[in-house]
Amino acid sequence: MPVLETFLSHWRRHPGQLATLVLGLALATALWSGVQAINEEARQSYARAAATLGANQLARLVHPDGAEIPVADYVLLRRAGWLVSPVMEGTLALGDETWRVIGVDPLTAPVQSLPQGAFGPETEFTDFLAPPGMIMVATDTALPPLPAGFPAIVENSALAPGLMLTDIATAARLLNRDTLSFLTIAEDQPAGLPPLATTTRLRREAPRARDDLSRLTDSLHLNLSAFGFLSFAVGLFIVHASIGLAFEQRRPVFRTLRAIGVPLRRLFAALAVEVTAIALLSGGAGVVLGYIIAALLLPDVAGTLRSLYGAEISGALSFRPLWAIMGLVIAVLGAWVSSAQSFWRLMNMPLLAPAQPRAWALGSARAMLRQAGAGLALLAASAGLAVYGGSLTAGFLSLGALLIGAALLLPGIVILALGLAQGRARGAFGEWVLADTRQLLPGLSLALMALLLALAANIGVSTMVGSFRLTFTGWLEQRLVSELYVTARSEDEAAQIRAYLAPQVSAVLPIAHAETRIDGLPATVFGILDDATYRDNWPLLETISNAWDGLADGSLAMINEQMARRSDLSLGDSVTLRPGLTLPIGAIYSDYGNPNGQAMVALRVLRDNFTEIDQRRTAVRTGEVDASDLRRAVLQRFDLPQANIRDQASQKQVALRVFEQTFRVTGALNILTLAVAGFALFASLLTLANMRLPQVAPLWAIGQTRATLARAELIRTLGIVAVTWVIALPVGLALAWVLLTIVNVEAFGWRLPMVIFPGDYLRLLGYAMLSSTIAAALPALRLLRMPPTQLLKVFSNER
Repeated sequence: MPVLETFLSHWRRHPGQLATLVLGLALATALWSGVQAINEEARQSYARAAATLGANQLARLVHPDGAEIPVADYVLLRRAGWLVSPVMEGTLALGDETWRVIGVDPLTAPVQSLPQGAFGPETEFTDFLAPPGMIMVATDTALPPLPAGFPAIVENSALAPGLMLTDIATAARLLNRDTLSFLTIAEDQPAGLPPLATTTRLRREAPRARDDLSRLTDSLHLNLSAFGFLSFAVGLFIVHASIGLAFEQRRPVFRTLRAIGVPLRRLFAALAVEVTAIALLSGGAGVVLGYIIAALLLPDVAGTLRSLYGAEISGALSFRPLWAIMGLVIAVLGAWVSSAQSFWRLMNMPLLAPAQPRAWALGSARAMLRQAGAGLALLAASAGLAVYGGSLTAGFLSLGALLIGAALLLPGIVILALGLAQGRARGAFGEWVLADTRQLLPGLSLALMALLLALAANIGVSTMVGSFRLTFTGWLEQRLVSELYVTARSEDEAAQIRAYLAPQVSAVLPIAHAETRIDGLPATVFGILDDATYRDNWPLLETISNAWDGLADGSLAMINEQMARRSDLSLGDSVTLRPGLTLPIGAIYSDYGNPNGQAMVALRVLRDNFTEIDQRRTAVRTGEVDASDLRRAVLQRFDLPQANIRDQASQKQVALRVFEQTFRVTGALNILTLAVAGFALFASLLTLANMRLPQVAPLWAIGQTRATLARAELIRTLGIVAVTWVIALPVGLALAWVLLTIVNVEAFGWRLPMVIFPGDYLRLLGYAMLSSTIAAALPALRLLRMPPTQLLKVFSNER
């Protein structure tokens, strides 16, 4: 098609501009599809975990008190005709790792409760049931050295990482248990069965609509998606600017084609085909690049999910057609959206108007006024959502309105700054530089908007992370006051260790806890002894008088901030920790880094009301005894692994390492976003440099040296970037406030104080100036080395 060939010839003459367009769209697609690939991999792991035992499909029978179920209850139900199947769950320590073990009876288990393809030619029932048994694990699972006589290991792609599935008899032997965790109920039951209420004391639980783990981690994936979308938006500014400048450069071509009779419809069709082809090419490259980014970041995300939520997801990325197709679709949609303004301008500007930068600038002035009005409206909407929203969705909408509103206002604010500077300019050359900058602003505005978004996001997120780090470190100083923390291999061993330590130290504090569900969500209840360690150091946010006395005598409970916010609980309200145990709330304490609800009661209350209690850990206040010497003595006497006894400093180090890993992905996305914004500025400056020879050549002709002109280009770019940083600073601080006050509270359940870090902001300005210097250096260098003959050619053409 001749029209399409004519359009494509522009890219043959400007390969650098085509590379900028393709790379910009590829980067935008890469960051978006990379985040989606990470999220999809995690969701698939959650789905595998939920599918095991049909957690989302089957009802179950549980003990009404949360205790284990005797085998006799299962036998009674089977003899009564009920189609139920036993399940045993527990944890098994192998080396330095802990595995979740699930034992099932494959002969009675419903089909949907077993992994897909669990039994086939390579895995027969006899192998699974016969001693020493067989264990199924996820594909590509790295196992530590196994003891002699350990069951055979078989990989199964339908299982979640960190899970071992085996026969119930094998599980009983590995876990040293003879009771069941719950019974699954088949959907189809025989007719004429006696009612469950008259057959057993067990309580029926309905199928779960959503997996708890997926619900808990939604906030993290939403945060990642928000960063991916921000990165995609920043990349689209490159595409928008490149397409807009290319359209402006081809205005003479449009004029000529229309003059010789090409219909507007055919012109638009050819442009649409061109944009779509470039989008598909760029999107394909972006999907490949996104896969690489996701593969690099996934281990950190997996570590974050494992540390914060106990979620086991694979550190290896699988290629899934869904996110790849979505990457291509969003690349095409992004290219079309980026082209819309240029199509509209082409349709509405005078048919025979030549490509005149000054006319373009004047035509853009009205658009900037409308843009500024839209920006003010969005900022007002952001403030309203922040104050009155009260939900995670409102928080993200407020963030979006804040960033987009500030970006739309940016060109107008820069124009005002140029007007103020022009009134103080000295000399004709200075006035020309400012006037020329104002004329260039339409071409640079999109790149500057991208830079503003990247700078504001960087300021906001670094402020949030820095505030969290300071608060978290101070909180650890309060929580981790014991000199040693010992983890025994069994509760009997823990009792022996406590008896050994008691005469030598000032306090031996058991760390006992039990798992429960409060308001339908998983929670942990801790039992503590009454000791000055807690009274003097535990970080309470709200408390009634004599709360510690009430906790000690068993009449009160304390809950963490997360539970208080999610269940809308206040001081004096009652909280049901398990059926039959309801206590008033005496205090609310901070519990940063924990996504789950948590409560504290007296140790005897915990022991009297819960049967499955983990009491292997102990905190030790050494008093005058040297902690290092005591640690060596305990290790030698009880032959404990080194990792099972940590001092205060190493315990804090572990907690801080989890913290740093949690925000490593956020930091990487911040850097990538800032890099994309710098590339957007470089692309715009490089393209504008070719268009600006008609403005620069006359100055050279009347005596200005090329070195002076190149230096002016560099200084002008740095000045505009500095103004952008000044605008980004309050926007970034407002972003941090929304993140800390709304998003963090709704997503994770705790609120943090906001701390300002001027040094970090100045350092970010330095990075922005450095990247802008690099972006402006090549166009300035080209101008400096441009031969006089090329400048003289400007006076020989039609412009």
